[in-house]
Amino acid sequence: MPIRNAIGTSAAIGFPVAIGGTIGYIVMGLSSHTLLPSPNLGFVYLPSLLWVVLASVITAPLGAKVAHRMKIGLLRKLFAILMLALATHLLIKFI
Repeated sequence: MPIRNAIGTSAAIGFPVAIGGTIGYIVMGLSSHTLLPSPNLGFVYLPSLLWVVLASVITAPLGAKVAHRMKIGLLRKLFAILMLALATHLLIKFI
């Protein structure tokens, strides 16, 4: 699969995953009796949700433009470095 298609596909799949995770935190938090900061909806702190959504909406088109203008070889190398860094971080975290 071409790298640009892979990036677009992962971005498209990331949205429903984020929605599902948010709904899960809301549902699980509604039955919780712990003291949570207001305003919240379950375990979701609404001001943080607002800022994350705004940042995502603003930066997603920028990321798409950068990915389409970048040379494929450089994009693949940067993606490989990112994957190696994430894998190393997870390995160190769970050992």
